[in-house]
Amino acid sequence: MNDTSLIIKLKKGKEQSLLRKHPWIFSGAIQQYSPDMTNGSWVKVLSADDQTLGFGHYQKGSITVRMLSFGNTNPDQNFYINKIQAAYDLRRGASVISPKTNAWRLIHGEGDGLPGLIVDVYNGTAIIQAHSYGMHLDRHSIATAIASVLGKKIQSVYYKSQGTLDHVDNEYLHGNTTVPHTVLEYGYKFLVDWESGQKTGFFLDQRENRKLLGELAKDRVVLNTFCYTGGFSVYALQGKAKSVHSVDASEKAIALAKLNIELNGFNTEENPCFVADTFDFLKNKADVYDVIILDPPAFAKHKDARHQAMKGYQRLNAEAFRAIKPGGIIFTFSCSQVVDKQLFYDTVVSSANPGRPRHQSTTIAGTTGRSPGIHLSS
Repeated sequence: MNDTSLIIKLKKGKEQSLLRKHPWIFSGAIQQYSPDMTNGSWVKVLSADDQTLGFGHYQKGSITVRMLSFGNTNPDQNFYINKIQAAYDLRRGASVISPKTNAWRLIHGEGDGLPGLIVDVYNGTAIIQAHSYGMHLDRHSIATAIASVLGKKIQSVYYKSQGTLDHVDNEYLHGNTTVPHTVLEYGYKFLVDWESGQKTGFFLDQRENRKLLGELAKDRVVLNTFCYTGGFSVYALQGKAKSVHSVDASEKAIALAKLNIELNGFNTEENPCFVADTFDFLKNKADVYDVIILDPPAFAKHKDARHQAMKGYQRLNAEAFRAIKPGGIIFTFSCSQVVDKQLFYDTVVSSANPGRPRHQSTTIAGTTGRSPGIHLSS
């Protein structure tokens, strides 16, 4: 399947991480390259004493090789089929897929042994997103493998990597379909537009957090900021919230949120949606909401922007503390990769300024993968 005549040799002692099956090789670990190496090439990785350690994709940069296979067996034409089959079997066995949930993540990069690759499935359509040029070059093989493993469960495969790689085009690699496209998550209906929507079309990583909100929403007044498709809003309403306000700066996002709220049988006049900047919307509000969701886009996409991003997170959470009622709950998230769990925790704590009067509230926070790993009281 792959031309692995290109060789990368490691410096002495730098093979230890690969023997533990770490999937990255950094540029500083490399002693020797084959000439004419190009981005996306399959390469064979050798130790300093010429032992074959595995195979991966080359890409110029700090992470120079993303390992796809360990050992001395050259990956064959069934490589992607075997990887995708294993990922599918794992999710089916864990009940990630069910009659009530047909929107789910099939491939999650390193977690499935395919660094640089994301594949999300939306009710018969698979969305491929490449984060490395190796996966971009292999996209047709990946699409074929997805169709082979999922069979009739997949009618189309869409490649969407313009936002993650330079000089690539989005395209259907298999079949075609119309968007928005209706999917199910825990039995709730959502319209997903992967062609023009953010990321692959829907934030699947927030599924369990949406479910948690639904369990806590009964008889509460809820504010969903940066609402995008209105996922949290729908779960709050299904959880019998007293009312839900949804806010996003994008008119297109608000239009989709309204459709999703109505698709699930709720009235958007009673549960209004606002095209507004979240910071402006929260300004001068005090003790208004029982639950507030803060799920902004990444404030920092690289380390140089981290300081300003933390100021943004501090200000955003401070506004939410002012707007929350006594005994309220704040769901607050960061998807900024350069912001770790402890830094986000400290920033949220600092936003509850001890210099002003405060009341008791609970904050549920998550970072990057956005699991609700941090619980605060203020």
